[in-house]
Amino acid sequence: MPEESIVMNNRVERVLAYMVAAIVVVSLASFIAVIIGTAAGIGREGLASGIWPLVTILPLIGLPIGFVLIIVLLVVSAVRRGRAAKDAGN
Repeated sequence: MPEESIVMNNRVERVLAYMVAAIVVVSLASFIAVIIGTAAGIGREGLASGIWPLVTILPLIGLPIGFVLIIVLLVVSAVRRGRAAKDAGN
């Protein structure tokens, strides 16, 4: 396997891992912000105005995307390891 291909595969895995981490962290921070906001007394009217609708919807979108990206990362990693094992056996 050429050295350039190994670097590219590692870069793809690294980018996917950082994307997963960023999306999950932002979604969890948004989820915690909603919990803190409701505990502080922000009612339905408060959550329906300003930036709160985005903060409320973000975990509903971000967490499933993060889950799908984790699956993609596992598939990419398994394919890379399978190719590496096949090349090592030849």
